Amino acid sequence: MNTHNPSDFRYRVRRSDENSVRFDRVQSAVKTLSSNTLFQGEHEIGIEHHGALYRLKITRQGKLILNK
Repeated sequence: MNTHNPSDFRYRVRRSDENSVRFDRVQSAVKTLSSNTLFQGEHEIGIEHHGALYRLKITRQGKLILNK
């Protein structure tokens, strides 16, 4: 249930004056994965990080929440 455009965060707003706005594409060094790839049809996955288990869940509203 991915409702956002994964490339949205790669744009930066530039204001050249008070009346005009430009969107410039910014090179992103962030590795991006689709939530569909991560969850593979499930609503919760476990992530092990430095010996601790974290749970990443998709809420009923389609948002992500991370719990330790």
